[in-house]
Amino acid sequence: MDNQAHPQQKKTAYRRVIDHGASMGRWVTMRKMGHKVPKSLGYIRPEASYTIDMLPPQAYRDKPIVDSQSKFVHLSSNKAKHAIHAIKFTPEGRRLLVASHSGEFTLWNGMSFNFETIMQAHDTAILSLNYSHNDDWLLSGDQEGTLKFWQTNFNNVNIIHAHDDAIRDVAFAPNDSKFVTASDDSSLKIWNFSNGKEESVLKGHNWDVKSADWHPSLGLVVSGSKDNLIKLWDPRSGTAVSTLHGFKHTITKTRFQPQTGSNLLASISRDKSMRIFDLRSMKDLYIYRSEVDISSLCWNPMHSSMLSVGGYDGSLSHFMLNDVVPESLETVKPYHTIPYAHEKAIYTLDYHPMGHILSSAGGDRSARFWSRGRPNDPNAFNDPPYTDDKKGAWYFAINNSINAVVPKNENIGPGGADNIPGLQY
Repeated sequence: MDNQAHPQQKKTAYRRVIDHGASMGRWVTMRKMGHKVPKSLGYIRPEASYTIDMLPPQAYRDKPIVDSQSKFVHLSSNKAKHAIHAIKFTPEGRRLLVASHSGEFTLWNGMSFNFETIMQAHDTAILSLNYSHNDDWLLSGDQEGTLKFWQTNFNNVNIIHAHDDAIRDVAFAPNDSKFVTASDDSSLKIWNFSNGKEESVLKGHNWDVKSADWHPSLGLVVSGSKDNLIKLWDPRSGTAVSTLHGFKHTITKTRFQPQTGSNLLASISRDKSMRIFDLRSMKDLYIYRSEVDISSLCWNPMHSSMLSVGGYDGSLSHFMLNDVVPESLETVKPYHTIPYAHEKAIYTLDYHPMGHILSSAGGDRSARFWSRGRPNDPNAFNDPPYTDDKKGAWYFAINNSINAVVPKNENIGPGGADNIPGLQY
């Protein structure tokens, strides 16, 4: 062959894939064989050969620390980038639904993280999303107060003008017969889902209502507002049964513990604090004081004591309430923090229904996926989300051009990207 006519070789790109089916199938098989999982398997040791011992989060009810979503997996963003205020995994976990400031729905594959489809859902920014408990319906609210009803195939079946201002949150009742909306018009509304009719208006806040949630098993609604107040409501009578005055700034998110019969309420605020409220004793159980404002909150669906929060500086922190000493409420700290998870504020978090993947999105116009670290991964805490290295390593990480486990700093030398063939800026 002529030396001057070498065809350009296509560089192979390795895409990270998280297959939850393998570990789930193995766990189900071992349970049918009568093994006591996971005690009969021992602990996962820091050696690559022990990767096969990784089981689904359901297997680690007694050891939730194993299921920390600490490893950066993939970054997903549209060509036309817009801020993201709401994300949701579809009920079966196959896809991630991303709602952007442009009013578009984007679907990303939940296992290989490939782009699947994009559609124009609203005319203005979408600020809230939620699936019904029976997994058959989706509600989305936008900046103009319009609420849309969607089937799981994204067929739009109803549109109502619910509020005169932006809809910040929406939540279903435990039996899906009703739902509540929270809006910047200082009110919450209870709606009948079957006919889309308004049933009652909850008035009591003096400013924008930023968050709302319906208890998974009780007739109790919580709301957080810009007036620094958290209110607990009786949805039957439409009256406030209690008001919490612990915060000193805007309440950005309030979420009940998702498990049935739960008694904890988590709330975050722009006053750089998070409070875990106990509904039984009607007082704060845990308090966390951060160095930055906290912008997003999400409970783990498998481990009732685990929750994650995102900050306005782009940091992502995980908490384990079981490890907190009750006498040290003022010293509650996260057990794991990813300091540079995003380049800007994290507006929304959502866990995969199985609990093995965490997705985050926000002001840097991208959705990012986080998973459990694999045994013997030397880059587990050496990736750009921990080091803030935006040169060669950052390029490799967001483009998934490396295997999930590679030798430490194999591709990055002292000269950064200049030492990588074909990668110069």
